[in-house]
Amino acid sequence: MELRHLRYFVAVAEMGSLTDAAEHRLFTSQPSLSRQIRDLEDEVGAPLFIRSARGVELTSAGRAFLDHARVVLAQVDAAVEAARRAAQPSKPTLALGFLTGTEMTWLPKAMQVLRDDLPSIDVTVSSDYSADLADALARGRLDAAFLRQEIGYGLEYRVVHREPLVVLMPNDHRLAARERVRPEDFTGERLVGVTNKSPVLAGIIETYLEQAHISMLREHGVDNLAGAMSLVASTRGLSLMPAYATNLLPWSVVSRPIEGDGPSIDLVVGYNKTNASPVLKRFLARLDELVDEGRAGRD
Repeated sequence: MELRHLRYFVAVAEMGSLTDAAEHRLFTSQPSLSRQIRDLEDEVGAPLFIRSARGVELTSAGRAFLDHARVVLAQVDAAVEAARRAAQPSKPTLALGFLTGTEMTWLPKAMQVLRDDLPSIDVTVSSDYSADLADALARGRLDAAFLRQEIGYGLEYRVVHREPLVVLMPNDHRLAARERVRPEDFTGERLVGVTNKSPVLAGIIETYLEQAHISMLREHGVDNLAGAMSLVASTRGLSLMPAYATNLLPWSVVSRPIEGDGPSIDLVVGYNKTNASPVLKRFLARLDELVDEGRAGRD
């Protein structure tokens, strides 16, 4: 088994199509890709895909193999990145990532933790979707990131803040007159949901609606906060978002807390435990200060 077999397998699994993976991700011919996948299945000793006219789907063996294949490829990429950094040791660096929107609150706090080290290190900052941050951590492109607790990437996580979900609605919505939205108020309203690009948030929302026996009209799905606010304003739907969204709302959208035992979501600092960066170690050693900041924000 070679690395290319794993890369081909992951590409097909993510694209859901041999043809699309061959043409748009791997730039090889579809018959050649099919042979490589068959060779991999022969070596594994089990079928990894179910072929159909609509494309391919993972078998149970394929789903089990996918997580391990991703981890192996991520470790290879991380090893390459570590070697490149070691070959250019001019100045220590720390690459920080933030779930888009959270950097407004947490970047100043992270920089405060690093204040004693800042003169001697270069800090780079990026923002992205949570799952993409997790992938970048696994591949060694980021040292630490503020994100959701994504599974399947082999990362370590420390919770720094637990925040409630709030309800976003048009500023003239009938529920805007309430101080808090009751679970029964959701019934019959349109839901501006989130896509699988935010799997942790999507799962929390789905669990809450199911456990509270809330029935909503599910007409839209978005993969970012800006899209949620736009659809809330234009479709007069409701959206459940982490409370930090309140700081980013346009005039046309307002937020209200949920009455009772509403859903919440954790913001974590994630890192790859195989990352031997001394700057990362110093950052993690002072992580309790960030945890204290998060706790103070909840009190």
